[in-house]
Amino acid sequence: MGKMTGAQAILECLKLEGVEIIFGLPGGVLLPLYDAIYDSDIRHILVRHEQAAAHAADGYARATGRVGVCLATSGPGATNLVTGIATAYMDSVPLVAMTGQVPTTLIGKDAFQEADITGITMPVTKHSYLVKDARDIPRIFREAFYIARTGRPGPVLIDLPRDVTVEELDFHYPDIRLPGYNPNLKVHSLQIKKAAAALMEAERPVLYVGGGVKYSDGHRELLKLAERIKAPVTTTLMGVGCFPEDNPLSLGMLGMHGTKYANYAIQEADLILAVGARFDDRVTGKVASFAPQARIIHVDVDPAEIGKNVRVDIPVVGDAKSALSELAKAVGEKAWSPWNEKVAGWKGEYPLCYATEGESIKPQCVLEKLYELCPEAVIVTEVGQNQMWAAQFFTHRDPRRFISSGGLGTMGYGFPAAIGAKMGCPDKEVFDIAGDGSFQMNIQELATAVVNEVAVKVIVLNNGVLGMVRQWQDLFYEKRFSSTTLHRIPDFVKVAEAYGALGLRAEKPSQLEAVLVEAIESEVMTVVDVIISPDEKVSPMVPAGASLSEILELEKAGTSYEPQRSYAGSSASEILELEG
Repeated sequence: MGKMTGAQAILECLKLEGVEIIFGLPGGVLLPLYDAIYDSDIRHILVRHEQAAAHAADGYARATGRVGVCLATSGPGATNLVTGIATAYMDSVPLVAMTGQVPTTLIGKDAFQEADITGITMPVTKHSYLVKDARDIPRIFREAFYIARTGRPGPVLIDLPRDVTVEELDFHYPDIRLPGYNPNLKVHSLQIKKAAAALMEAERPVLYVGGGVKYSDGHRELLKLAERIKAPVTTTLMGVGCFPEDNPLSLGMLGMHGTKYANYAIQEADLILAVGARFDDRVTGKVASFAPQARIIHVDVDPAEIGKNVRVDIPVVGDAKSALSELAKAVGEKAWSPWNEKVAGWKGEYPLCYATEGESIKPQCVLEKLYELCPEAVIVTEVGQNQMWAAQFFTHRDPRRFISSGGLGTMGYGFPAAIGAKMGCPDKEVFDIAGDGSFQMNIQELATAVVNEVAVKVIVLNNGVLGMVRQWQDLFYEKRFSSTTLHRIPDFVKVAEAYGALGLRAEKPSQLEAVLVEAIESEVMTVVDVIISPDEKVSPMVPAGASLSEILELEKAGTSYEPQRSYAGSSASEILELEG
C-alpha cells in the first residue's frame, strides 16, 4: 500500500479490523495520530474523561459483539483508562486500548506525562504492547485484535510513543503468527460423552450459566439443551438474558441477591452443568458448602478457571456454544419430572416481591413498569442497589440487552457504557439504570451524549444515599450510617438541562408511568430523576462469606436471625428477608 506514517498506519489497521468508532480524548503526544484522525472515515467520539472512553468502548463491545476501541494520551490520560480496562478484563470484554507515550528516547527518564502504562496494566490485560518501531504497527494491531476477541475475550493495550507515530513505513497487513497463543475452542468428544451421560442419569440437574454463553453467542444452543432435558437454568449477573426469563425453566439469577428458588435448586441439585461461569464468590458463598450433593460439569474456554474455585468432576475445555451444541445432540429427550415440579413449587412459594404500601415510588416497580412499556430495551446499569433491582425486576430475554459491571463492580460504569451501547445499536432504546451516587461519577458525559446526539435515557433511582453500602450499615453496623448520605444533591433535572438534555422527575407513584412514557418517546438525551426511599433494600440477600446451605436449611426450619454488627466473612444463618 506504499509509504505512510505510523499514525496513518494505525488508522489503516483499524479500518481493516472493521472499527467504526473510537472513544477518546487527545493530548500532546497523540497530536500526530489525531491529525491523521482528522482525515479518517472512522468516527472519533470526544469524551470528557478518559475513564468514560474505556467504559463506552466496553458498552459498545458488549452490545454489538465487536471489539471496542478507546484512546487516551500519556501519563494521566493512560492511567485514567485503568479502571475501564480492569472492568473489561474482569468481565471478559474484547477491547483494544491505545495510549500515547513519550518518545522512545525519553522512556524511563521521568519525562513530562510519562507513565509505565504497560507495566501498570499488566495484571488487567490479556496482553500489552509497547511499540518501539513503526514497522511493527501492522503486526501488533493484527495480533491485538485477534487476541482481544478470541478464546476468552479481554482487553489488549497498545502503547504508542510519539516518535513511532511520525516515522514512515511500508504498510503491509500480515497474517497471524502466534505460536504461543492457541485458544482451544473445540471440545473433546470423550468429555462431551461423559457430560451427556451424567446429564441423562441426573434426577435433579441444574444448568448454571455465565457470560461465556453470551460471548460465544451460545444462547440458542442453551435453550435447545435445557428444553431437551427439562433442566432448570440459573444465570450469573454476567449471564443474565442468556436464557429467556419468561421460560418456565428459568430460575433467574442465583447467589447473593439471586432468587431464593435458584439458590434452593443449586443446593439440592445432584448435578450442575456450569457453562461459561467461574464460580464467583458472589454466587457460591462459602465454597465448602456450595452445592453439597452435586456432581459438577464445568465447561469453559479458559482452562485456568476449571477447578480454580470448586471441585470439578467432569471438565470440558472449549467454546460454550460448541459444547452446548454437542451436548444437545448427545442427550436424549427427558420428560417433565418430580424435580421440575419441586422447582416450580419453590417458584410459586418464593417469588421476587416487595412491599407496595406507602407514598414513595418503589424502585422494583420502576423496572417492572419499564419492562411493560419497553420490553425490548437494552438495560445498562451502574453498580449497587440499582444494578440488583435491574437484574431482578426487568424480565431479561436477550443476552446482549443487559449490560453491567460484574467482576469489578465499577460505579460510574453505566452511563458511558450506555452511550457506547447506543452508538453500537442506534435503533434500540438504551436505558441506564442509575443510582444518584454512581451517576455522579461520570455525569460529565452528558456533554458527550448531547453533542453527539446520542439519545440515551438515564433513570436515576434517587434515594439520596450510597444505597448498597447503607444497606449493609443498616443490617450489620447498627445503623451507623458513616459517610453514605448524599443529601439529594444535585438537582438532576437542572443538571440535565444545563447540559442541553431533557430532565424529568417523578416523586410519587401516580407520576411514574407518564414520566417513563415521555422518556421512551424522547428522541434526545434524557435524565429521569425518580425519588425513592433511602430505606428500600435489595432482597433476598445472602451476606458475604455466608453458607448457602446453612441459610437455606435454617430458613426451612424457621430459625430467626438477628443481624450482628460484624458479619462479613463469617457463616450465616438464613437469607435475610428485607422487604419493608
